[in-house]
Amino acid sequence: METINQFELSREYVDRLQQAIDEHDKRFIVSTLQGVNPADISTLLLEFSTEDSKYVLDILDNETSAEVINDLDEDIRAKFLKNFESAEIATMLNELDSDDAVDIINELPLKDREEVIASLDNREKADNILDLLRYEEDVAGGLMAKELIKVNENWSVKQCIEEIRRQAENVEKIYSVYVVSDTNKLIGRVSLKRIILADDHIQVKELYEDDVIAVETYMDEVDVAEIMRKYDLESVPVVNVQGKLMGRITIDDIVDVITELAEEERQMMAGISEDVEEDDSVWMLTRARLPWLIIGMFGGLLGAQFIGVFEKDILLVPAMAFFIPLITATGGNVGIQSSSIVLQSLASKSVFDNSFVKRMTKVILVALLNGIVIAGIVMGMNLILGQDLTLALVVSIALFGVVLIASLMGTITPLILDRFGINPAIASGPFITTANDLLGLLVYFSVAHLLYSNL
Repeated sequence: METINQFELSREYVDRLQQAIDEHDKRFIVSTLQGVNPADISTLLLEFSTEDSKYVLDILDNETSAEVINDLDEDIRAKFLKNFESAEIATMLNELDSDDAVDIINELPLKDREEVIASLDNREKADNILDLLRYEEDVAGGLMAKELIKVNENWSVKQCIEEIRRQAENVEKIYSVYVVSDTNKLIGRVSLKRIILADDHIQVKELYEDDVIAVETYMDEVDVAEIMRKYDLESVPVVNVQGKLMGRITIDDIVDVITELAEEERQMMAGISEDVEEDDSVWMLTRARLPWLIIGMFGGLLGAQFIGVFEKDILLVPAMAFFIPLITATGGNVGIQSSSIVLQSLASKSVFDNSFVKRMTKVILVALLNGIVIAGIVMGMNLILGQDLTLALVVSIALFGVVLIASLMGTITPLILDRFGINPAIASGPFITTANDLLGLLVYFSVAHLLYSNL
């Protein structure tokens, strides 16, 4: 088992490392960072200037430096690599799997990409990178690594073991040994255990299992993630349309995909239209947040117009104004709950075995039950607190209607957006909240107008 030093980032160590950098104390830098996980070193180097960070990486071995660069956030890495020569970048990429190398190359300017690829000493790695550059980043071909272990079905176990030893030099983690035909078509997989325990003269075709799950190069990354989650896979082979083995996708790449998707949906639900982080520029943060804030502002102005239309009713019964926050908050909460459940179900397509009618029936039944309970509680509380009976009826009936409408809005809107190929997460934040605020106010004052006008 590989032992990793337990690294604790402290202000004292940062100051001491800064001193070592200033004094060019290479011995201290190497000795204190030896065995530290590259991810921890990446976090550490964020505390230093680009020049000082580069000095540290130049001292460390190429494999560690490459992993540190690979662990950096994309935006930070793109800025950081501007201080490296093409040959230096190529040296680090030689230490990474082809899929990670391609991710880094895609972040470089076009001229630098060509120089880096031309500077690669490992021509097999260069060919793999060029092959992967053909694919879009969000499909299986763009996620896969070319490094894997494969054997021919006609090989003996002895040949197979010798080939595994040779190929394993380029593969960091061995999850499966894939079996291919003479035309490189994927036909199955075989465990290392079966290979090791078998006699040397036995052919691979007698050992392999043909129930291998594979994905095609053009499959969307979301679908790949769902397949690996569903079947609990640590890696999955990638084939082209002819069924030929092209590469493999490992679980660490899928974790990155899931994390990015979750972060994107979280930001969209919060009304942030771009992928931003706290250390981005003021302009980028403002540009990402402002669109939905403006939409919310216009929603507020429309809400004020609704209130203005029913100004006479409020003047007649001023206590109605006290319940406006209750109406809008309830509608917003119900809408968010409903849309969140729909988003979860959209992430698992198997849930959609139910028909649309059956789904809507369930939504309506749940909304009816919730609406009756909430309306009953509010009615009771108003009567206990001595509110006017008519006003209590208005608030209770309005809340019942708001719960129904908000539930339907929160359910239908994400489904409609998904049908038209729009990310349904945008419906789960300010959009649903603003829409339900307006509808809630309309329902509330309409009920009030009808009841009080008949008195």
